[in-house]
Amino acid sequence: MSTSPRYGFTTTILHNDRQKEIEHGSPHKPVHTSVTYGYKDARDLAEVFQGKQNGYRYGRQGNPTVSALEDKISKMEEGVASICFATGMAAIGAVFQGLLRQGDHIVSSGFLFGNTNSVWQTCSEQGIDLSLVDATDVANVEAALRENTRIVFVETIANPRTQIADLKRIGELCRERGILYVVDNTMTSPYLFRPKAVGAGLVINSLTKSIAGHGNVLGGAITDTGLFDWSHYPHIAANFRKQAPVAQGMAQLRAKALRDFGASLSPDAAHQIAVGAETLALRMARESANALALAQMLEADERVSVVHYPGLPSHPQHALASELFLAYGALFSFELKPEIDCFDYLNRLKLAINATHLGDTRTLVIPVAHTIFFEMGPARRAEMGINDSLIRVSVGIEDTADIVNDFRAALG
Repeated sequence: MSTSPRYGFTTTILHNDRQKEIEHGSPHKPVHTSVTYGYKDARDLAEVFQGKQNGYRYGRQGNPTVSALEDKISKMEEGVASICFATGMAAIGAVFQGLLRQGDHIVSSGFLFGNTNSVWQTCSEQGIDLSLVDATDVANVEAALRENTRIVFVETIANPRTQIADLKRIGELCRERGILYVVDNTMTSPYLFRPKAVGAGLVINSLTKSIAGHGNVLGGAITDTGLFDWSHYPHIAANFRKQAPVAQGMAQLRAKALRDFGASLSPDAAHQIAVGAETLALRMARESANALALAQMLEADERVSVVHYPGLPSHPQHALASELFLAYGALFSFELKPEIDCFDYLNRLKLAINATHLGDTRTLVIPVAHTIFFEMGPARRAEMGINDSLIRVSVGIEDTADIVNDFRAALG
């Protein structure tokens, strides 16, 4: 919206499609279901394929409805370009497939979403070295760096123990060393935090979560913030070097990861995500307020042994979260005293739903060690501080008193 006044976050999302001409005056970009795109002049078709003019080649590589969402995500993250994928994990996998080679080295936070942990383990099995560190202190990241380190990867708030990476100082370190800094912003969303502010070169969002917000569609995105100098990245193929340096990374990701591996976002899903995103700020404000109220109630109850939530002064990174984030987010975890069985407790809840997901309008709960982190085994769970009694909560938009009373009554 460069030719328009600078609008606020929600106004920009609501009216972004209208900044370009839309068929029949619709406020939303319509759902374009075509897979193939025809050109009257065969020379135009050739120039589109050669990247000499803009246009669509094939549905796996781009679609007008998906493009409209990509532009919207770029505005949210204040980036120069975005690529949407079928899922958030496809977006994370794209970084591996599109940018890394055998012999490369990754430094990653050790406090990771379970499936991201699995992807990095797959990378290590295919010849890419991996160092998992406690990223709450930049010194641990710096100590792990090598000559062949290509990427430093962190999440803004770790799932499920809510550790917060030393985001700003890691960004400064990566800028000094010329290393690509990749930040997964899913737990905070672009409304609560923009990783560009701490020097991230690439930002990942699982669109499935808070951006779509209603638990009814899958999607993921990578956004290039424009801060990383791709002309110095060693693995950009020669044909992509012909483009301006700022465009080289995304050009390779779109070809090597999206086109070649085919994890394309469908136009129907893109439309659902775009509509859901319109209320992102409203939902995140309500969910964050609910999460804080619920976490405060649980921490004050003697039947609860610990609550992990950045909004609580007891959290180790509370001051850092207060400095970086607009609010503390909708996710927290807690542990009950040993005499209370976590399964019995969960079964006594009336409103909260026993389910795996995050960023939904409804409050969701799950026993972490027995479900989403079960596959990694007890040793790795112990390293991550995930005890058998840990319960993860993704707080929804219910009336605050109702959800607080539900969790209080279940303590029984």
